Amino acid sequence: MEFVLDYYVFYLILGVAALSYLIFHKSIQHRHQPPLPPGSFGWPIVGETLELQKLNRSGLQDEFMRRRMLKHNKDIFKTSLIGEKVVVICGSEGNKFLFTSEKKKLVLTWWPDSLKKLFGESFFTAPYDDAIRTRKVVTAFLHQEVMNQFVEKFDKTCKTCFQSDWIGKDKVLAFELIKKYAFSIACEMFASMGDPYWQEKILKEFNGLLKGVFALPIYFPGTRHYKAVRSAAVIHRELIKVINGKRRSRPRGSDNGGEVKDLISYLMDARDENGEVLSDKVIVDNVILLMDAGHDTGASAMMMLMKFLAENPYCYQRVFEEQRGIALKKRAGELLNKDDIRKMKYSWNVVNEVLRLSPPIQGMFRKANADFTYAGFSIPKGWKIWWNATSTHKVAEYFPNPQKFDPLRFDRDTITPYTFVPFGGGPRMCPGQEFARVEILVFLHNLVKKFRWELLFPNETIIVDPIPTSLKELPVYLYPHSGL
Repeated sequence: MEFVLDYYVFYLILGVAALSYLIFHKSIQHRHQPPLPPGSFGWPIVGETLELQKLNRSGLQDEFMRRRMLKHNKDIFKTSLIGEKVVVICGSEGNKFLFTSEKKKLVLTWWPDSLKKLFGESFFTAPYDDAIRTRKVVTAFLHQEVMNQFVEKFDKTCKTCFQSDWIGKDKVLAFELIKKYAFSIACEMFASMGDPYWQEKILKEFNGLLKGVFALPIYFPGTRHYKAVRSAAVIHRELIKVINGKRRSRPRGSDNGGEVKDLISYLMDARDENGEVLSDKVIVDNVILLMDAGHDTGASAMMMLMKFLAENPYCYQRVFEEQRGIALKKRAGELLNKDDIRKMKYSWNVVNEVLRLSPPIQGMFRKANADFTYAGFSIPKGWKIWWNATSTHKVAEYFPNPQKFDPLRFDRDTITPYTFVPFGGGPRMCPGQEFARVEILVFLHNLVKKFRWELLFPNETIIVDPIPTSLKELPVYLYPHSGL
């Protein structure tokens, strides 16, 4: 009996000693582990989300980043957004680290579950491996060579919009008309749907969807998230009808020969790297993503372009002279082509300066795929990481006199890599950069060729919700040119 008792006592002591050793070893490890980044998680559950939204909707969208970089650390700080623990990594080195670490799978692109309800299996929200395969297929459609083929189509659509909505008007709500133009481009390019009644109906649903992006994920009637999910479902059903209509209207096995396809037709014929066709759901989810991004962000950029040019008449005059020179070399009725777009060098510098000061997308999320250390601080696996364009775009170290509207800086100055990031960077860089370039420059050409304009409300506050937005729809007085 004593032997048995001694036996159990021995193993009990051994177990306690082992446990003590593990606790001691863990404490030593923790003692030598770098601390978490400085910062605050804010309120329970909502964190600092409401403060970020309040600043964005007050026209103080830069203040969230600026205050925390000054208070905590200019390179890194922690916060809590949309219910997640978040590390914000700043500066050019931070951007470089995040944009290049995905290849090593140290960090992965991450989106809130609420966005997955809106964009489903698109390459932005699908699991990593699926997203990479789909992205290769989708982005092939958006390459420069393909966009070059659409320049004339963009110009034709733009001229139609100006003829019906701008010419003959003394005053217009510019942002409203810009959104109409941008959505017309998206509908025709991605779905070949030129019916204005269909476009008007679907645009209302996309506006509802946009309001739910980055809203608190509360699925309850009346909330933004609830309305956005319902709008996404309506758009999904409509695009499935478009796919079925295309399938019925062409012979089995046909790939439309050599004609330029819209995105839906392209994806219907495409195969991924494993030789598999895309399901209708994957096609629709990706088309919804690109239609939303293609018209919302582009419309915001064009709205801010009009605002900045109205505020900077010298820049407007230089753009006008450049575009006038292109227009005078065209025959009557001749549309723009890819060579004309290449000639718009100063105009593109102006657009870049607009994107620097007012990027349509403020930043994106990543997720730590492993524990790692950055700038002397620990970032735990599973935490979310946010990069924000404000941490470089408006910093004097990277852009001298950063608040000044100075398009020539893109010719005159050497831009430090990873500081100008309106389209992100790395393997997940926005694939729509060339699409945006053509869409914006075609609009700018037709606009300045026809009009000079003045803002009705020069001091109007531009808010971010979730993109830069004019609540008054940017009303302007139009003054038509003669002789062009």
